[in-house]
Amino acid sequence: MSALDLFIAKAKQGGKKLVLPEGQDPRVVAAANMIIEQNVAREVVVLGSDAELNAACAAAGITERKFIALDYLKSAQFEEFAQKFADKRAAKGATLETGRKAMENRIYFGAMMTSSNMVDGLVAGSISSTADMLRAAFQCIGTAPGIKIGSSCFVMDLKQPTPSGDNVLLFADCGVNPNPTAEQLVDIATATSETYRALLGRTPKVAFLSFSTKGSAKHELLDKVIAATEMFKEKIQKENLDIITDGELQGDAALIPKVAASKAPGSPLNGGANVLIFPDLNAGNICYKLVQRLAGAGAYGPILQGLAKPLNDLSRGCVAEDIFGVAAITVCQAMNQK
Repeated sequence: MSALDLFIAKAKQGGKKLVLPEGQDPRVVAAANMIIEQNVAREVVVLGSDAELNAACAAAGITERKFIALDYLKSAQFEEFAQKFADKRAAKGATLETGRKAMENRIYFGAMMTSSNMVDGLVAGSISSTADMLRAAFQCIGTAPGIKIGSSCFVMDLKQPTPSGDNVLLFADCGVNPNPTAEQLVDIATATSETYRALLGRTPKVAFLSFSTKGSAKHELLDKVIAATEMFKEKIQKENLDIITDGELQGDAALIPKVAASKAPGSPLNGGANVLIFPDLNAGNICYKLVQRLAGAGAYGPILQGLAKPLNDLSRGCVAEDIFGVAAITVCQAMNQK
């Protein structure tokens, strides 16, 4: 069973509601029907005018809509959301008119639906840019309690299990924060641990990666990784979190028990990391693409995390099945929210 199959099976138990804002896209309406038909969500709200939805359904060959259609520009919540947005952004000079302008953007309207608990999560990006998605996420939803930055991870579905037997690893941050500080690495590790638990239901084993293992090299680039590891250990102890962590570790010391025994004896991970935290976006992005392209791993993401409510981005080259898969992941995240 693939990782995605596991997520789909879990999502079917959630009974959650999703919003797919880009109802003008035939791929989106096809995915919306698929989500309902396979019980991945209890309800799916698709945003768009009657003309947009009719055209999209015709292009997708859909004769019976399984989803709820909502013309957001005519919605009874339009003015309410405009005011809520203005209130949220008042410190930035937002007015009611600013809020109305924002709500004319379907991604912002969907994000406000999510923030207001009308739905449990949002999936979009088949048409909208990642930058638009991130702005809507941060301006309408904001970060989770105790976390100051949003981040992303990739779910790596491995063709061959690691020496410790893991078929799925999470890589972070590979898509949002170019050069995180030590404090931001702690936020990324915290959020990725929550994502791992939401998707796999197991204890996160978090490795802070570098080109050094336990002081084998000295360089200023290592300082923030070492500091982040210590801060995360303190956070785990203080908050009594069910997370195992260590750093700074090279990739082999994080993932191979025999190497860990030699390079990092006594490491609580013992070469069994399932969550890899990279020191910067260069390292994370390069690594996930190498593992995907050369090792043939499935790569699902970037999965946005650290947000108060789940919101996920799509590739603009996606197909309906991709949207369906990201929807299942989004439902799993929603199921894990306190």
